[in-house]
Amino acid sequence: MFVADPLAAAEPVPRSAAPETSEPAPLSIMTWNLEWFFDDSKQDNFSKLAKEKSAPSREQWNWQRDAVAESIAQVKPTIAALQEVEGQRVLWYLTEALDREHELKYDEHAIEGNDRFTEQDVGLLTRAPAEVLSIMRGNVTTSMRKTGDFGSVSKHLAALIEIPVNGKTETVLIVNVHFRSGEAGASIRAKQATSLNRWIQVWEKTPVHVVVIGDFNTEETAGNVAASSEMSILMTRSTDDPADDLVDLLETVEPENRQTHLLDGKQFDRILVSRSLIDDDPQTLDLCLRRVTVRKDLAVCGAPDTAETHWDGYWDLPDSERDLSDHYPIIAEFDVR
Repeated sequence: MFVADPLAAAEPVPRSAAPETSEPAPLSIMTWNLEWFFDDSKQDNFSKLAKEKSAPSREQWNWQRDAVAESIAQVKPTIAALQEVEGQRVLWYLTEALDREHELKYDEHAIEGNDRFTEQDVGLLTRAPAEVLSIMRGNVTTSMRKTGDFGSVSKHLAALIEIPVNGKTETVLIVNVHFRSGEAGASIRAKQATSLNRWIQVWEKTPVHVVVIGDFNTEETAGNVAASSEMSILMTRSTDDPADDLVDLLETVEPENRQTHLLDGKQFDRILVSRSLIDDDPQTLDLCLRRVTVRKDLAVCGAPDTAETHWDGYWDLPDSERDLSDHYPIIAEFDVR
């Protein structure tokens, strides 16, 4: 499988002193699991778990919304793929906060999924010059189900996004996913990946570039992927032709900076891209990878939460010490060259 030349990741720093970068990239893509990004209203929640995980008060929801907006504003991604959000309404609250507090205008996109247990969904935020042409979801058909090879992906969203590049328009297919969690869920994730590949074969007819992004809940580590795993299925796209393999951008990050979760060594989150976003065509100006960073600093407030305090006493922590999520954002930046 093709792997890009390693690019060093930024060292985590306090949120108040996030690293300054060079000129903003023409295209930047973020993935971030916001961990129960639910407002305080329970009127549209039906499951016991969703009600329990909603923000306990309007004041605490306002803190969560504004703190997430502040972190996103520090990097100003062109596209933000978010997981564990309650739905489009909370994304709208977030875009309003980004506009009001940071003068950043984003559009929010979501399609309600069918996870009735958690009521979590995924969504996208986009800002100019990126424009969303269409959003889609896949369906496991009766014939697919009969084979036993495909699995339902209750939390996913695909979007066709147009981006102006050197006087022409390039199209990106971005697929935001949140797979089943847990080591015992590996076989389910493999079936979910197989379904995703089936849908992408249809969705990618137009795009120049493909990005599969999100919280894969994978136990595979970057550069060390088992052949039968969900990551292998997604990256090779189940074909014999290596030309259409997707590239795991976490492989371009220094190994010591690849952790994307509170739990030591876990790399649940990924950005997979087509080679067209890696290879630099010397004959034309096109999008090409600049760098990839895991931004732990955007999620951690003060010292990192322990697993016990984060999961068992989250809202008892002071605002200044409460981490925004148990996941850390990954940002990929692309230049036109």
